[in-house]
Amino acid sequence: MATPQLSPGVLIREVDLTVGRAENVLDNIGAIAGPFSIGPVDEPITIETEQQLIATFGKPLSTDAQYEYWMAADSFLSYGGIMKIVRSDSDNLNNANIAVGAASTTVKINNQGDYEENHKTSDNSFYYSAKNPGQWANNLKVCVIDDAADQIIGITTTNLSSMGIVVGAGITSPLSNVVVPGAGSTSEFNGFLKGIITGVSTDTVGNNSTFDVKLVSRVSSGGTVTEINYQQSNATNCIEVSDTVSIVTNAGVTTSVQTAATVKDWYDQQTLNLTNSSIFWRSIAPRPVTSNYVSQRKGEGDTLHVVLVDDTGSVTGIQGNILEKHLNLSKAVDATADADAPSRSYYKDYLHYNSQYVYAGANPSQAFDSYSGTQPLAVGFSEDFVANTIASGLWGQEAQGVTFSALGNVSYSLTGGADYQSGGGMKASLGDLTTSYNLFANRDEIEVDYLIMGPGCTSEAESQAKANLLISICEARKDCMTTISPYKPNVVNVSNSNTQTDNVLRFYSALSSSSYAVFDTGYKYTYDRFNNEFRYIATNADIAGLMVRTSIEAYPWFSPAGLQRGQLNNAVKMAYNPTKAQRDVLYGARINSIINQRGSGIILFGDKTGLGYASAFDRINVRRLFLTCEQALEGAANAQLFELNDTITRANFVNIVEPYLRDVQAKRGVFDFLVICDETNNTPDVIDNNEFRADIYLKPTKSINYVTLTFVATRTGVSFEEVVGTV
Repeated sequence: MATPQLSPGVLIREVDLTVGRAENVLDNIGAIAGPFSIGPVDEPITIETEQQLIATFGKPLSTDAQYEYWMAADSFLSYGGIMKIVRSDSDNLNNANIAVGAASTTVKINNQGDYEENHKTSDNSFYYSAKNPGQWANNLKVCVIDDAADQIIGITTTNLSSMGIVVGAGITSPLSNVVVPGAGSTSEFNGFLKGIITGVSTDTVGNNSTFDVKLVSRVSSGGTVTEINYQQSNATNCIEVSDTVSIVTNAGVTTSVQTAATVKDWYDQQTLNLTNSSIFWRSIAPRPVTSNYVSQRKGEGDTLHVVLVDDTGSVTGIQGNILEKHLNLSKAVDATADADAPSRSYYKDYLHYNSQYVYAGANPSQAFDSYSGTQPLAVGFSEDFVANTIASGLWGQEAQGVTFSALGNVSYSLTGGADYQSGGGMKASLGDLTTSYNLFANRDEIEVDYLIMGPGCTSEAESQAKANLLISICEARKDCMTTISPYKPNVVNVSNSNTQTDNVLRFYSALSSSSYAVFDTGYKYTYDRFNNEFRYIATNADIAGLMVRTSIEAYPWFSPAGLQRGQLNNAVKMAYNPTKAQRDVLYGARINSIINQRGSGIILFGDKTGLGYASAFDRINVRRLFLTCEQALEGAANAQLFELNDTITRANFVNIVEPYLRDVQAKRGVFDFLVICDETNNTPDVIDNNEFRADIYLKPTKSINYVTLTFVATRTGVSFEEVVGTV
């Protein structure tokens, strides 16, 4: 009702009769589950290209014919489709990891959601773990370095411990008349450097033992303390050759005085500790120092570098290949971006979202380290040389006032990754595949157009069970189709075509009747360039691909079979090429033959669905016509929910549906149609029951399956009009 006007004027109103529309349907999304060598487990991942397939799920493997799943997915992609791929689970799957406090531990992280819910904050069994299960990450090396030390001091002795030279001891070194630059001026400094021993190495042969020093402060002769940041070759904040170094206990007692025979920069000497190559950290990045974020909050020592290396070549095939560099990360849980560190710079968060290969688990401040054996590296000293506690510098705290504990230079080799079979193997059980395919069961959660069977299972009965599972999912969803191939031993390496025919008929006889299924005869012979072999691959992914191609080149209501659109990609030959007589039998049993037709290539030569009785829906093009129209008009129907069931709403709906169907008719999808949405089907009882009804009648066009050419010979003197209609 219009707003009443109380005085002369113009009232402008808007009425929106455009709510709801018929959505275009792409129908190009295939789905498959299988035992892929890498990738997240039990999580549908969208894959659009072969490169994405390789990056996410690895390459095809010969082990246990795992290549059949991979190449099925790749075949579908070759027709222009998009894949939703689920890597199936197994009780035997484990992630490669580095364990805390033990030689090995079992870690199972299926996917990112699993890590966030069950491992990120509560699992202290590992320091680093591969992002997904499998043997693929075994020997992947995680190299970590922080600012544990500044200098390496060499002395001519083999008896370090008796001199008090142990991890955690303090050191002092005198400074005399050292020039200290200031703001516009310089001054001479007298006093001493103060630091902490963070590592000890005894040379029992050459009498050239060393200890690592972290310098903390500079103390003037008058007692003024100045915190320092180590700079190589800077006399004001480093120890030099021939300088004396006093070793000081936690109680402040000097136990010995040593002369620095050699002095080296600690960071310059550090390598990534690889098996077959020597890469210095200095060639990767400058020394990690305290970040601006933490320094501003009176904290210290938060920054670290993390580098991932394919140490033995087990991941990429290249020994020593650097996979990822994550530099200037922070130990502070609240750290954010600044000039020295990337956004989300807390190392656990950063690796979580940015590393392709690893998650971080337990914080390593209580870990045994490579320098002190069974004792954590000391954190720092107060003014009286009493060591701070490890807890006070625990990683994962907020930055305010924390001096974070140092780890040094540590390289971890991940171990314990396991595949599907105990002792190795890539076989997925029917139960695990069932769990994975059931992830596609809810049409409200995930969009799927084709459920692709891929290879069968370990027996014909299990393969039939797998096929019936896919049919049941499609029947429940009623918005997608499944493509099925026979059990591989039914046709591959079977020399007698009559036996092949009998085997195929037997296999499909146990499958449910459904217009949402398409059955084929085949296994194509194709080249696997990754393993340099020709292989037999199930063609069900190709049949789904042909339907995608048909939608791209024509429309879904065209048949995907025949010379125009039915030629398979990358097929050298077929394991089973049925004769015309055999095709007749197979077609009557709702099975579409794939044939090698002379001069035309390898072609899908049938367009029946798996429906077990005569119906318009026993043809692929009709089933796809209805799927397309139903999905396209579903959005328009959703727009009517919670509206009023009156003539206006019904008329609006009809005005959406009829133009869409006229377009389908113009594109040869239907001969005719009728839409009824009025008071005849929206009766008072229907309205009172809060229902809305529309009846849509379609006369689908039919594909040509049978062509008859009749050639008639007539006498020379006979008129054609005389004989037409007589034969």
